[in-house]
Amino acid sequence: MYTIILGAPGAGKGTQADILSQEMNLPHIASGDLFRQALEARAEFGLPAKSYMDKGELVPDEITIKMILEKIDQSDCASGCLLDGFPRTLHQAEVLDQALEEQGKSIDKAIYIEVPSEELVKRLSGRRLCRTCQTPYHTINSPPKTPGRCDKCGGELYQRSDDRDETVKNRLNIFFAQTLLILDYYKKQGKLIKVNGNQGIQDVTREILSALKHQCQPEQSGEPLRFPSTGSGRAPVAEFTLSEAKALPQNDIRGEHRQNKW
Repeated sequence: MYTIILGAPGAGKGTQADILSQEMNLPHIASGDLFRQALEARAEFGLPAKSYMDKGELVPDEITIKMILEKIDQSDCASGCLLDGFPRTLHQAEVLDQALEEQGKSIDKAIYIEVPSEELVKRLSGRRLCRTCQTPYHTINSPPKTPGRCDKCGGELYQRSDDRDETVKNRLNIFFAQTLLILDYYKKQGKLIKVNGNQGIQDVTREILSALKHQCQPEQSGEPLRFPSTGSGRAPVAEFTLSEAKALPQNDIRGEHRQNKW
């Protein structure tokens, strides 16, 4: 089974993908982790991807797609995988379908973990990581015993550059505008599953597994797709509609190099 886990930064899609990977015995492929691993190894894709990630912008399609397709083509993904953080643009979704079709495969389900934008900002801006062992913390939800130090190894805690407040808002604005198109794409295929991500981790997992087990009813075609926008310096109350997302310039929709315009 090839399943996509969709969700805004901070929605918990990585956590859920880790749990589902064990439950379903499928490899978990996280695009963000692949980029960071490539950067640490000074691989072909690492350094070009870092400049975009640091600004909260999407890595260009030509880099992302090549890396993901190379990973999917490995033997451990022959029976399926859980894709976390990919596709992020409509173009990526279409290319992924084409690549899988050439191998006689297809995406089975696209799971969207839905969380209010105010909660996402709070989750992301409070995240901290141990510089030594990468253990995650949160300044409010799971703080370390000693401020700034890891409970496990005593390493220094740091905030990722893409978790800083302004970058967080930029990431969310980009995500919401582009994800409308992706959700509409999978909705039309009858593959979209929406779950409430604003609840406990175990509750989210149970909702996902239940939906997959019962083949979940797809989203009704007449239901409008809308997302909140998180503008800098104001409450996140504006919304993107599907027609507004489609009207964005093509270089924004495809996730190519650009400045944030909304």
